[in-house]
Amino acid sequence: MNYSFVFFLNSALLGVGLAMDAFSVSLANGLHEPKMRMKKMCGIAGTFGAFQAIMPMTGWLCVHTIVGYFRTFEKFIPWIALILLCYIGGSMLINGIRGTDEGDEIPGVGPKALFIQGIATSIDALSVGFTISEYDWLMALVCSLIIAIVTFFICMTGLSLGKRFGTRLSNKADILGGVILIAIGLEIFISIFTAIQLVLFRQAFFYASVDFHLFSNQKKAFISPFAGWMKAFSTFINGQ
Repeated sequence: MNYSFVFFLNSALLGVGLAMDAFSVSLANGLHEPKMRMKKMCGIAGTFGAFQAIMPMTGWLCVHTIVGYFRTFEKFIPWIALILLCYIGGSMLINGIRGTDEGDEIPGVGPKALFIQGIATSIDALSVGFTISEYDWLMALVCSLIIAIVTFFICMTGLSLGKRFGTRLSNKADILGGVILIAIGLEIFISIFTAIQLVLFRQAFFYASVDFHLFSNQKKAFISPFAGWMKAFSTFINGQ
């Protein structure tokens, strides 16, 4: 592998695909906090970008070191994403339904919520470790950095759009933001869970086919000598 145009294009497209969940969460954060300052926006987008860079590299390291344990952990990825996003989305939804007085200030996105969101939206990127497993460590790092940069700008766009609509929606923004987060959690769960089940089904079908093929060969190996003996005995009888 070399640093060709195709490598950079694939890395950028990979970043776009992985950043869609982070974009939606950024949109929800912008809805939740319409008066968010640029410094905080950069911090949120940078956090999502950092997680999107860390997860593929972690997956790459797992593939090259503890691939067996990683495949076992991979089954729990959709459940982790679902629980984390439903927790944050549910809290936001409850706050939106309860409502706030005009004099009360709506709390912004805190470090704890941001950390949970970062993990939930990037945990599926662990599987990218298999996609980039053929890269050496430097190429894998460059690919992860490109994913992080793409994620940063996409999240900045999501935050800006969320702020604009959040100002118009007023106290209904929390409800919409909570629904978005829960929907993202369900989408991640269904897509990853379905993909994992499909892989397991293909593996089971493959091993079943191999076992059947071996059984057929063993059956033929057992029958062939018996058939030969019967033919020889029949020839002997007819000769008599």
